[in-house]
Amino acid sequence: MAKEPQPISPLKNFFAGGFGGVCLVLVGHPLDTIKVRLQTQPKPQPGQAPLYSGTFDCFRKTLVGEGVRGLYRGMAAPIVGVTPMFAVCFFGFGLGKRLQQRKPDDVLTYPQLFAAGMLSGVFTTAIMAPGERIKCLLQIQAATGETKYRGSLDCAKQLYREAGIRGVYKGTVLTLMRDVPASGMYFMTYEWLKNILTPEGKSVSDLSVPRILFAGGLAGIFNWAVAIPPDVLKSRFQTAPAGKYPNGFRDVLRELIREEGVASLYKGFTAVMIRAFPANAACFLGFEVAMKFLNWVAPGL
Repeated sequence: MAKEPQPISPLKNFFAGGFGGVCLVLVGHPLDTIKVRLQTQPKPQPGQAPLYSGTFDCFRKTLVGEGVRGLYRGMAAPIVGVTPMFAVCFFGFGLGKRLQQRKPDDVLTYPQLFAAGMLSGVFTTAIMAPGERIKCLLQIQAATGETKYRGSLDCAKQLYREAGIRGVYKGTVLTLMRDVPASGMYFMTYEWLKNILTPEGKSVSDLSVPRILFAGGLAGIFNWAVAIPPDVLKSRFQTAPAGKYPNGFRDVLRELIREEGVASLYKGFTAVMIRAFPANAACFLGFEVAMKFLNWVAPGL
């Protein structure tokens, strides 16, 4: 395994991680909208067809009914949150690696990298949970034909007015259940692929753009392979009316299994996987490019 890069710079990670996150949202948000709408569509009445028959039907109906802007519903919340979120995410991963090193040049095992990645998931939940709550509500709003929220800020204000800070952070436990193991898989896979894609005698930091894109994209697929079931539960729980699930995610899980079977935990699978590769490839490429730029313009930062 290749040796660790230069010591973590929180400020560089903030800007580089934020830029990578913006790249991810711009590339991946349309399919994220499709994913949430598929995960939260109501169960059809007997004899009636579902609102969306699948990923491509949802995409077509959204595009025809709302135009391209419909695919970017709720994007303001994740865009506002990605800079600090990905800064904390990448910094959390670096901190997790450092905490497990006895010496600065120690090379970590893949289980240790997985543990460091899980720490990054804990760090990002405080920012991710409210942004996800607002995003999901705005994404399903247009599909229901109701206009309750005028935008991300209005949504946040109404949630706080109705239920206080708990209303804004509804679904935090499920966000943790999704992001902690998924982040471990995410970063471990990326580091593993970077190492095996590095030609013998070369440095990991000199990987070509196509190899970075491949490693980042595949890391995103592995991430979502772990994250989809808790993400389905989270989307349902965060968009449900107040009081519908008094026992939290356990009630959501029981309802889904009882009414729609185990396969319901993988709703939106196609949309997620189509989105995962390009979005995360863009994220890691953005991060690596921004980090190289920062190392060039401010090597001592």
